[in-house]
Amino acid sequence: MDWTNPKRKMEMIRVKSSDLDSVGYDEKNKMLAIKFHNGTYEYFGVPKEVFLGLLDASSKGKYFQEFIKYAYRYKKIG
Repeated sequence: MDWTNPKRKMEMIRVKSSDLDSVGYDEKNKMLAIKFHNGTYEYFGVPKEVFLGLLDASSKGKYFQEFIKYAYRYKKIG
C-alpha cells in the first residue's frame, strides 16, 4: 500500500512508464489515483474500464493524455 491520505487505503500498482510511477483505483468511489514522478493526483468519476485500459496500454503516458487528462475532474494530493 502506498497512499498519502491516511483515511483512504488504496493499492498502488507500479507501472513501466517514463511519466507515471504507479496507479491505483477505488472501484466503489470511481476514483483513479496516479502517482507521477512529480506528484500524485486523484481523478474523479473514472469508469473501471478506463483504469483497466490504462493498465493494458503499451504507452501509459499516451493513454493518460488521450483518455484521462482532460476528461475528468482532478486534484493534486502530493
